[in-house]
Amino acid sequence: MSALRYAYGTNGLADLRLTDALPLLADLGYDGVGLTLDHMHLDPLAPALGRRTAEVARALDRYGLTATVETGGRYVLDPRRKHGPSLLDPDADARAVRTGLLLKAVRVAADLGAHAVHCFSGTLPPGTAAHDAWPRLADALGAVLTACEAAGVPLAVEPEPGHLLGDLAAFHRLRAALGDHPLLGLTLDIGHCQCLEPEPPDACVRAAAPWLRHVQIEDMRRGVHEHLPFGEGEIDFPPVLDALRAADYDGLVTVELPRDSHAGPERARTSIGFLRAAEGAVPTGAAPKKGDGTPC
Repeated sequence: MSALRYAYGTNGLADLRLTDALPLLADLGYDGVGLTLDHMHLDPLAPALGRRTAEVARALDRYGLTATVETGGRYVLDPRRKHGPSLLDPDADARAVRTGLLLKAVRVAADLGAHAVHCFSGTLPPGTAAHDAWPRLADALGAVLTACEAAGVPLAVEPEPGHLLGDLAAFHRLRAALGDHPLLGLTLDIGHCQCLEPEPPDACVRAAAPWLRHVQIEDMRRGVHEHLPFGEGEIDFPPVLDALRAADYDGLVTVELPRDSHAGPERARTSIGFLRAAEGAVPTGAAPKKGDGTPC
């Protein structure tokens, strides 16, 4: 089994210019970057997005980095409402704003040669029933998947605690609603598995393996949605990394510490050291079987 490819999310390096963050990650030995489209880095709403994207593409090539394009900027669309508007918004024009961001992200990903575009559903708006929100989500992501087909870039939807699509079972509900679209994949956050899935994270990896397009990783405790530096939570990482390798997962495994930008460079340094050591601690010949496609 080949070594995993690690990345670090720019939402955990918000105090650095992107021109400083990329060489830092390359120097530390990372293989890629989880690039969140936001005002402090590659702003999707500022002028000349195509030109600026081309500059980032050249920088990624210069430093030998691969990218995932992430769309979780907290206030990138609405300065007053975190992650607003969402794909579940009752107002169609508001939903179109979020869909527009995802369509831009697909174009950016194609221009960067990124291996996936990440997104999430959003929380259920007040006064909206889940049975009304699910068709909105499917319709919006159906349009994004059409753009993905043209760009040749997969869409990786993340189950997010507290969101309409909050766990692996909900991902499979969306997958069924969209006819098992070949470019609809999964962003699996290992901490979220620890937080709320009924099975341990390594079992979730095996169950989700056929749909894995992106992986986010950090430490976490059961029942508490708080992204923690490695070693501060409850996750046993060698079995998780072993399961990813056994699944032949060849995308990025992106460290997700969005609340640690104050210590971003140091977190990036210690995180890759921890992950490489944990990967090396996997017992030889003890790899679990590949995923059988059953939900976790």
